[in-house]
Amino acid sequence: MFYVVDVEADGPAPGLFSMVSMGVVRVEPGLPNKFYAEFAPISEKFIPEALKVVGFTREQHLSLPNPEIGMHALAKFLEGDKRPVFVSDNPAFDWQWVNYYSHLFLGKNPFGHSARRIGDIYSGMRRNLRNTSGWKKWRFHPHTHNALDDAIGNANAMLEMMSMLQK
Repeated sequence: MFYVVDVEADGPAPGLFSMVSMGVVRVEPGLPNKFYAEFAPISEKFIPEALKVVGFTREQHLSLPNPEIGMHALAKFLEGDKRPVFVSDNPAFDWQWVNYYSHLFLGKNPFGHSARRIGDIYSGMRRNLRNTSGWKKWRFHPHTHNALDDAIGNANAMLEMMSMLQK
């Protein structure tokens, strides 16, 4: 099963900086299965502008739950799916955070060692490797930099693309 994932963070690299939140949506009609978690920092370093983009202050970020709680909740959310497939608008960013935190708090990444990029799937469908943004017109949910909002919008686009492939 495909899962669209979005991560918000207070800097560009896990370990050096910290994840703020993660949204995950199972790609299926109606998008009934959603996951959201917020995480307290694991690093002293942060970029104020990055926090501002996601709507948090450092003080708010410091007050969030222990990341171990959210990562165990993610594992429970994915439980029973033998091979969950990680899909993202930007897996080069999102996957690194999920991978790092998964290994740190769970001992393994429930998504394994690969990811799919929505723009690449779309460009392949269109047979135009330069057209990697056209899919964004199918985000039927506001793109707010809230990890769950963004995952829902991207999952809507994935559903639309999947329905096109079935025609």
